[in-house]
Amino acid sequence: MPPRTRRAEALTQLVNEIFVANGALLAVGDALTAEAGLTAAQWQVVGFLEDGPATAAELARRRGLRRQSVQETVNRLLRDGMLSRTDNPDDARAPLLRLTAKARAALRLLGPRQAEWADAVASRLPSADVETTLRTLRALRDLV
Repeated sequence: MPPRTRRAEALTQLVNEIFVANGALLAVGDALTAEAGLTAAQWQVVGFLEDGPATAAELARRRGLRRQSVQETVNRLLRDGMLSRTDNPDDARAPLLRLTAKARAALRLLGPRQAEWADAVASRLPSADVETTLRTLRALRDLV
């Protein structure tokens, strides 16, 4: 096997840090959402539906995940009364998912908490670094 270049090694380290950061962010998300009766994964789904109804497949595409894993989260949200299904005029086999009043109440509770948390973390990072990281992650996403 050929030796890794410095660029390849740096990218591998970046990917590893993204995985670790994702785990840490999910843990923080779970702590932020517990009182609202959600997990971080459920919060992501509910947050995407804040802009309007969507199918499970659309949610999976937006999150870059497998439809099956998103469907499991959706099923829990349906059981917990956070989502409802409605007919989809474009595809009878793929119902549209909508937020319930319970989900909207959870989002109202979580909005200020998330903003406070984000402000506290952002205040400890140089703005230029955050902007560079955002550009880098978007470019990486587009390349892969």
